[in-house]
Amino acid sequence: MAESDSSSLSQRVAFTYPGFALFLFARWFVVACLEMQSVAVAWQVYSITHRALDLGLIGLAQFLPGICLFLVSGHAVDRFRRRSILFLCYAGFTVCAALLFWITVHGVGSIRWIYAVITLLGVVRAFNFPATRAIIPEMVPEEHLPNAMAWSATTFTSATILGPSIGGVIYAVSKGPTAVYGTAIALSALATCSLLRVNPASKPRAREPISMKTIMAGLHYVWNKKIILGSISLDLFAVLLGGAVALLPAYALDILKTGPWGLGLLRCAPGIGAAAMGIFLAYRPLRKKVGVILFVCVAAFGAFTILFGLSRSIYLSMAALIFVGASDTVSVVIRAVLIQVATPDEMRGRVNAVDMVFIGASNQLGEAESGLTGQLLGVVPAVVLGGVGAILVAVLWAWRFPELRRTDALTSEENPA
Repeated sequence: MAESDSSSLSQRVAFTYPGFALFLFARWFVVACLEMQSVAVAWQVYSITHRALDLGLIGLAQFLPGICLFLVSGHAVDRFRRRSILFLCYAGFTVCAALLFWITVHGVGSIRWIYAVITLLGVVRAFNFPATRAIIPEMVPEEHLPNAMAWSATTFTSATILGPSIGGVIYAVSKGPTAVYGTAIALSALATCSLLRVNPASKPRAREPISMKTIMAGLHYVWNKKIILGSISLDLFAVLLGGAVALLPAYALDILKTGPWGLGLLRCAPGIGAAAMGIFLAYRPLRKKVGVILFVCVAAFGAFTILFGLSRSIYLSMAALIFVGASDTVSVVIRAVLIQVATPDEMRGRVNAVDMVFIGASNQLGEAESGLTGQLLGVVPAVVLGGVGAILVAVLWAWRFPELRRTDALTSEENPA
């Protein structure tokens, strides 16, 4: 019985450290409110303009600030206290929700003001991502970092699954976005207050003088540290080629001959697989041959994408997407931990800011690539070729980055910073 209790404790060891559970609580509410808002903003904009192009511009308005500010945001995260930056970010999310609420209540018909708020939201996100990644090693010691990252990934995934659903239900019941924005204000304010009770053990860091050298240090470090460069570029090109989510509406309607309910199931499937795998990794952490596992999972991501592309059954398609989400989560957790343990604390903000750009580029450009190839080649060939491309990227990167392939354990002894 004592052995069973000890095993159960080790599987939730990250929660034994003060503040970590409260941090995940705050993060879940912030991510959920952002996902709720995304549903409401999309419906509101489309109801005003009835143009699909305007929906794409919403994503672009959030993505461009990250590209423009990643050097500045990363340097700020390394220069100032990370909890303070996160607090300002969460307060910024609250302000953005309040602005959307005000615009809706006052019946502002122009979408320019909505785009202005969404752009401001992108600015806040540019600082939030590196601060979130860099603060976790301050709350949990390195030997328990994989457990913390697994629970963090699970928290994020569950919020991205439930957030849009909750937002859609509130929008439908209230017949408008006002109640959604009001709920987002309350959730983000709650997260902001919760963060006040999180006190990570910040390590003293020398304040480097602001110069082009210190601002560009993250890019130089990533370029010279082949383990980090290989892991984040592997994710970039695999997701860029293998992303099939953008084509799900076409698959649901034209290939699987299903309706909106089927599209909803398909959209949830990757998240279900991701959440399940996150919990599994928390209970069964990766200990050996993580480099090989990383490449195998990226190849599996491509293989299950191919299976989805060839499927004509909604049940087989859902199963394939569940495994797509699960295999992607393994690579996400490995990459996140590798970046933290292979990067000195005083550089984590800048390195995670570079990773933010890679992730954003893979998601946004991946959707554009899928749409373009789907238009030129057809939906099925686009998805299948994308899956083949992801497998080829895994093979090529395994050859090109032997240091990453030979990585055995998620520790700094294995990956000295």
